[in-house]
Amino acid sequence: MDITFINDPKLCLLLPYIYVAWEDDIMTKKEFGTLHSFISGQEWLTKAEKDFLKQKIDYDSPPSRTEMSQWKEMINRALTTKSPKTLFELGFSVANTERDAIDEADYLSAVPEFAAMEASMGIMGTQVMAGLPNDRDTITTRYSTVESFNISEMAALLDGEQGPLINSVREIIGSKEFELGTTTDTAAYRELVMHWCRLLAEKGLGAYAYPTGHGGRNDIEGYFAIMETLSYHDLSLVIKFGVQFGLWGMSILSLGTEKHYRKYLKQVGTLELPGCFAMTETHHGSNVKGIETTATYNHAGRTFTICTPTPFARKEYIGNAAVHGEMATVFAKLIIDGHDYGVNAFIVPIRDKNKNTLPGITIEDCGRKMGLNGVDNGIISFTNVVIPYENMLDRFANVNEQGEFESPIPSDNRRFFTMLGTLVGGRIGIPQSALSAAKTGLAIAIQYGDKRRQFGPENGREVPVLNYRMHQLRLMPYLAKAYALHFGLQYLTKRFVNRKEDDMQEIEALAAGMKAYTTWNTRNTLQECREACGGKGYITENRIDSLKNDTEIYTTFEGDNTVLMQLVAKYCLKEARKEFGEMNVSTVLSYFLEKAKTGITEKNPFATRNTDEAHLKDPQFHQQAFQYREKELTASAARRFKKLVDNGLDAFDAANVMHPHMLQVAYAYLDRVFLEQFAEKISTCENKILHEVLTRLYNLFALHRLEENKGWYLEQGYMEGPKTKAIQKMVSQLCWEIRQDAVPLTHAFHIPKNCLAPIVTTRIEEAS
Repeated sequence: MDITFINDPKLCLLLPYIYVAWEDDIMTKKEFGTLHSFISGQEWLTKAEKDFLKQKIDYDSPPSRTEMSQWKEMINRALTTKSPKTLFELGFSVANTERDAIDEADYLSAVPEFAAMEASMGIMGTQVMAGLPNDRDTITTRYSTVESFNISEMAALLDGEQGPLINSVREIIGSKEFELGTTTDTAAYRELVMHWCRLLAEKGLGAYAYPTGHGGRNDIEGYFAIMETLSYHDLSLVIKFGVQFGLWGMSILSLGTEKHYRKYLKQVGTLELPGCFAMTETHHGSNVKGIETTATYNHAGRTFTICTPTPFARKEYIGNAAVHGEMATVFAKLIIDGHDYGVNAFIVPIRDKNKNTLPGITIEDCGRKMGLNGVDNGIISFTNVVIPYENMLDRFANVNEQGEFESPIPSDNRRFFTMLGTLVGGRIGIPQSALSAAKTGLAIAIQYGDKRRQFGPENGREVPVLNYRMHQLRLMPYLAKAYALHFGLQYLTKRFVNRKEDDMQEIEALAAGMKAYTTWNTRNTLQECREACGGKGYITENRIDSLKNDTEIYTTFEGDNTVLMQLVAKYCLKEARKEFGEMNVSTVLSYFLEKAKTGITEKNPFATRNTDEAHLKDPQFHQQAFQYREKELTASAARRFKKLVDNGLDAFDAANVMHPHMLQVAYAYLDRVFLEQFAEKISTCENKILHEVLTRLYNLFALHRLEENKGWYLEQGYMEGPKTKAIQKMVSQLCWEIRQDAVPLTHAFHIPKNCLAPIVTTRIEEAS
């Protein structure tokens, strides 16, 4: 007869311990080993019985949900007939529930050993007993994950047209060759990241955005999709990939001409020619116009001499520079006959094929950083480095046969911003990467919260922490925001890919703003996810620490976030001035009459106090509220700036005073854009079930942003206390409703299993 818990009752003494070990679902392999050793040492068990029990605690072969349910039922029956105070007593109750099968006195000598085993496993028997199932039923206890929609359909909606490419990249980073590690050996880590980049280049992913005649597929949208998907994996890989194929390769493509494409692009795309993007200087990070590196033209030899004239003009934090880079796109001021013609770009060799530094080049290693230690950041100085004439990237400017400066764009300012505008792609790739990191953190925290049980009703079963309202309020708004930002970034990408010259100013403002908005959101999301996972979130293997450290710099590179938000606000003010500039007296009067009418409508007592659920969930209410905030902040900023200048303050000083106000203008503008794009996506979703789920997320995003800005709305008289209180309650209710879909909503990100964390990937699975 086969050995089972039913036909061999004394084995039931260990059933509560085995059940708790799997049900707890956070015990380590070492703790399972403790239980394994305990079983081996029990002389009252036969070898066959020991083998049976050991099969039930094989860490790598968890029991099926059916088997767990059977064990749970046995324990439930025991608890209905007796009230054991310890797990040891519970084991006897289970064994004797159907009949008196064993005598407790025969096993009393083993009690101290059981107690020692509990301590070694970190089990507090009395606490566990308090959490075991009983007859008490509560709404909080019952609430659980349900898959109310098709995950594959939601994933397909998120991926859009790039679905096949995204799935192929997911398959690559989910393979054994891309297994993640936690090495602290910086040199080894850098080489591993370089190895991964070569593997991706071999598959043609690096050159994806380059012209088909130069080894690529001419698909910039596909390139962004690759970057976004790679960002579920190691972020050092993402940045190394972006430096090589994006910044280095795309600077050649965007700033160079056909002769440069023929000479370099294919080698860049295959990683035969590793390179750098050398713009940032020690004393001129975001202020590119103020860089000091010079490129002096020598007409006699038709060459340029690259020089960093001061220690603070050196190129700093340059990716690929410390170890692997052989060439660099160097931004420098072009000097002809002593005249400064502004910032231009030049290709400068820095190492030979044997990785020896070339004459006149000095390279220092930035060393270990807060994160991204798989990227070899370096500092480059140039001492009279001579490069040939053809190494000037001459799409927007060149030196003619007579040694004179020429450009199709006569304005220095316009030429400078046109040149930088071609590189705006970096500000699209970074927020997409940051959002993927935030999604990974959310997937880990939400899936862990669904299985991690703590507290519960008195004498009742412990409850998944995701069932607690405060835990939901910590995570659900960030989940809704992840979806909102996803659709907003897709919109920005489409605008960039299909751009026209007249659209570029708005696209650049959107890219700058969304980069800042999204990377700040990622920083905040990952902090909340770390705390929501408790001590487990602090363990390196669970990934949130590396995600936090690696994305910290996202708020700084490709433009400091605060500076970028000021650029967005300046765009908003410029557009407002343009709107008024095109108005005649009658249209200005009509505008203010309409504004007054709108204000009367939106600020009447009914509107400011309306707490009706249908109203609070009405997209028209959301859009009007977001638009009102954007317009009011922009108008008040313009009035305030004018008043400061009219009162005698220098315009520069006035702008400095205005910076905090300007950030609020930028936030209001971006909130409105993200809201509109979320609503637009829902309006085109024909799947009724997905439409319903997305609408809940949309409502949470909209109302949570209104709640976060309720102080401003109260000051403006746009809302009154009863309404903001109703919004707060609605936010909590939406978090409660979304909780049941939260885990499937993170599964819809389709993050490869090896890119998640042991606290969620070692969960008990249904046996197939």
